[in-house]
Amino acid sequence: MKLVFPDMRYKDKAIEYINEFYEHGSKINGSGGLDSFLEKSTYEEWLKNVLSELDIANIPEGKVPAITYFFVDEETDRIIGMVNIRLALNEFLRTEGGHIGYSIRPTERRKHYATEQLKAALAVCKRMGIEDVLISCDKLNIASSGVIKKCGGILHHEIYSERYDEDLEMYVIKTNTDEV
Repeated sequence: MKLVFPDMRYKDKAIEYINEFYEHGSKINGSGGLDSFLEKSTYEEWLKNVLSELDIANIPEGKVPAITYFFVDEETDRIIGMVNIRLALNEFLRTEGGHIGYSIRPTERRKHYATEQLKAALAVCKRMGIEDVLISCDKLNIASSGVIKKCGGILHHEIYSERYDEDLEMYVIKTNTDEV
């Protein structure tokens, strides 16, 4: 398994990935907005957006620089998950969103891929100099909170999110340890 930066060769696989969430009636997180772009625009426009999120000098007001990756099975080249890493935080991300959003396709859950993907994302954060990584999850999502805790997450705060209409748990994970 490896993190892969999106490009055109993953177009069909990315669309298939998002469609699987719809087929299973599953919430989509950490896709860097791919699901929204596919509803209103195209994969190509989403790729332009992914690249623009790396253009730190020209990030629009209220946005933060971010990197989006596919989490790909190296043997099959299948997208197993997606992760969006925010390189800075605004007020909303500090309280409700955090540095990392991620998802695993519904048919690949409960296979420990989320833990592996989060560890890979934390390694990127460490390389980027982010020592205290904030990450949130729905308080009722026991699987996600378990993944976060396995990766060293310590509960930072809880909050009711009007935006998501759910109780959230915000964790902090230290990347300046030997484990990351």
